[in-house]
Order: sequence, then structure tokens, then C-alpha cells
Amino acid sequence: MVHASTSSGKYKTVAIIGGGPAGCICANYLQDSFDVTLFDKSNFLRTLLPTGGGRCNLAHSEYDFKELAKNYPRGEKFLYSVFSRFGTADTIDFFESIGIKTYTQEDNRIFPVSNSAKDVREKMLNSLSKTTFVKEKVITIEQLDNCWKLKTDKSSYAFDIIVVAIGGHVDFDFLKELDINIVPPTQSLVGLITKENFADIAGVCINNILFTHKGVSGPYIYTISSINARKEMPYKLNLKLIEEFNLQEHLDKNSHKEIKNLLGQFVPKALAVWVLNSLNISPETPCHKIDGKTRDKILNKLTNFEVTVTGKVLDSEVVTCGGIDLKEINAKTLESKTYSGLYFCGEVLDIDGFCGGFNLQNCWSTGYVVSQSILNL
Repeated sequence: MVHASTSSGKYKTVAIIGGGPAGCICANYLQDSFDVTLFDKSNFLRTLLPTGGGRCNLAHSEYDFKELAKNYPRGEKFLYSVFSRFGTADTIDFFESIGIKTYTQEDNRIFPVSNSAKDVREKMLNSLSKTTFVKEKVITIEQLDNCWKLKTDKSSYAFDIIVVAIGGHVDFDFLKELDINIVPPTQSLVGLITKENFADIAGVCINNILFTHKGVSGPYIYTISSINARKEMPYKLNLKLIEEFNLQEHLDKNSHKEIKNLLGQFVPKALAVWVLNSLNISPETPCHKIDGKTRDKILNKLTNFEVTVTGKVLDSEVVTCGGIDLKEINAKTLESKTYSGLYFCGEVLDIDGFCGGFNLQNCWSTGYVVSQSILNL
């Protein structure tokens, strides 16, 4: 069993299990004071590459920590202490310190000026020059009298401190021997399967809602799926495709126009045809033949579009909810309440946020807090 120690003081070695965003920022802050070893079974920071559509949505431009925490369906109050110590401004400062300048979009999402997740990954890994990288799968961890024993698929090690930062898309097998409650993970930010068939309008997007062959997706649907992550199915959603408007006025002004062409001025024409067919209204009906009852049915369908959710699209989730029960964790230090020297950060915690940089912010902030808790031992 390998036990490498090079630092002075009571605690010398730290193992960080998980080479994702949380694990890497934690290592960055610890590596000058501790002998840090970062374990991952695959490529380090690989999960960063698809974020923000490959552009890496690093954070969200919200600088009030309580307002920021409102964007987390699970973990809001828990994050107050975390975000008060490391918030959006601190995230921007950190990336500046490793050579990554940022900018803010009109929708308040923060990106690197390079618009490249690959560039962010490269600079983050380059910043970890004093960290040891071990590409092995962790099988078990065990607390002994004077250290933690860590076993991988290739070797055994001993460390003073263990940080678990394995993310949410994982099994928790190596933690199952410990007396720690794990909330079963489930898909959170995810496309939804519906009873209604939208194959004819697959690819149509309106008001941040994307219709697919299986149902609905897009940013708004991701938010809904996050809020309803543990809701029993089937359940109904009422979606506002467009804001209410004076349809009668437009019918009067375009009396000889076909109804599909009139509606096509307000929504994609394919969607207009789908809506009309669903209401058993011929899309070729002249506007002057649309009576008051039919007009109200059309308007209600567009402003109160009901879908029945029957499932989640498998393997499509951006984020999962679930993980280490927050009741198991000290909110100020992110250390296990049961095991001294065992810390958790990132998406392995039962914390998840909406789209827009919030889940990466959770990683940056909790990774930092863990590092400071260890530095202050």
C-alpha cells in the first residue's frame, strides 16, 4: 500500500476521487500545501467539454448569493453558506488567474472569451502542475485508525484525507460500505416523453420549447423537468407557446386568408397546421369562416398547450438529481458528519440547478469550500 507524504504538519496527503470540475478546482487550491492525488477512471475534465454546447457556460451573472441559490430545486438553503464564501465574482477571478478571460451574454450566461470548453479544460489541467494524476478506478475506501485506505483496480494507497467529487452520472459502489445515506439519482435536466405524437413537427422550436419525435425538450422543458424530477408520472403540463393576442382583430383584417397562413405569422407554420389538425379544423379554412367558438379553441391551444408527460428520454439528461444526502454533510465545511477527513463536493451532492451555468457554479463553489476547510485544519 502506497503512502506518499511530502508536506509538513498533521495532515499531509489528500486523495481527490473524481477529475471533474469540482475535483480539479479543489486540487488547484490545495496543491501548494498538500500532496494531492487526483483519481479518475477516464480522461480528466472530460465532462467539461460538452458544457454550453462546447463553449463552456462557466457561470451565471447573478452576484447576490441568495438570488443565485434560488436556481437550485434541490440544495437552495444549503448553498447559502457556500455561495456567500465563493460566488460568481470569485469564479470569474479564479478563471482570470489561470488565464481565462470571460464575457457575459445578454441572457446573463458567462462564457470564456475563447468560446471553447477545450481551451478551459487545457488551462485548468495546466494549472494543476503540482497535482499527481492517477488514471485508475477507485473500488473501495476504508477508514483506518490513522489514515484512509483507498483501493483501485490496480493498486492500494493510504491518505490522510479523502475528497469525493465523482459527479452525478456514476454509481456509488465504493461508498456503499460506509454508513452514509445516498438519495437515489434520477434524471433532472432532461427531455420529456409525451403521450402526444409530435413527429410531424419534430425540430420545431418556439418560446424555448423544442418538439421532438419523442415529446418535448429545450431550455424551458429542462427547467420543468428539473422541478418535477421526482414527480410521479403521468402528469400534465400546460405550456404557453405564445402570449395572448387579439386573434379576432387579425381574423377580421385577413378575412380571405387561410387560417394556417394567418397563424403562421405568429408561430411556425408547421406548428400552426399541427394545432389546427389537433382541433379538427381544416388548415385551409378561410379566416371569415372561423366563428367565435373556434377562435377561442385556437387561442386557448396556443396559450394553454396541454401535454401529458409519460417518461424521460433515456441517457439524455444534462444533470441528475440525487447523491449524498445533504443531512449527512456539515454545510460549512462539506465534511461528513460521520467520518472525519471525508469531504464531498460537486454534483455528487444532492444538489442540482437549472440550465445556465448553475451546475458548474455548484462545482466551483463547493470545490473551493472543501479546499478551504482542509487548509484550515
